[in-house]
Amino acid sequence: MTTQQRPGFTTDEMARAESYKARDYPSNVDPRIEGLVREMISGFADKWTVVILDTLWDEGTLRFSDLARHVTGISQKMLTQTLRRMERDGLVVRKTYACVPPKVEYSLSPLGLTLGAAFCNVWIWAVENHDAVAAARTAFDGEE
Repeated sequence: MTTQQRPGFTTDEMARAESYKARDYPSNVDPRIEGLVREMISGFADKWTVVILDTLWDEGTLRFSDLARHVTGISQKMLTQTLRRMERDGLVVRKTYACVPPKVEYSLSPLGLTLGAAFCNVWIWAVENHDAVAAARTAFDGEE
């Protein structure tokens, strides 16, 4: 993997950034793929999708009420909306049991599992860069 130099960054900084990239971005992206990527990133950019993804990754299959307990601060309405969108995108599987009271469970689909694995790199990045982000925030806050 070659590291392309950019103004303002050292060779080591560029090599480190490149190490987070598992694959090169294709040069001729199908507009449908680009649209899907942008749409999916918009969905992940909301406050709850990644948290729910991470919770189901860690905990496995959960009932709605158990998921609500694990995802602190989310309203029932927002949890329902987010789970529906994730189900529509193929990231979660909703299983309903015919019993009284109704029992509904959520789990990651195979597609959601692969996305969860991709987000592991974000955790690795956060662990490796936590101190640098904290220092940047402190410096910025001191300038205001």
